[in-house]
Amino acid sequence: MREKYILRCTACKNENYIGRNDKKKEKIEASKYCSNCNKHEIHKQKK
Repeated sequence: MREKYILRCTACKNENYIGRNDKKKEKIEASKYCSNCNKHEIHKQKK
């Protein structure tokens, strides 16, 4: 079963990306562009 997740910027805490993932998978962490910071920052999955 797949569920939605939200990626949040670690620098400004802005929620930028939404996706779907299996429930059994680990928490997602990726380097993505943040429009609020205007640069690439690490985004972590919202708890």
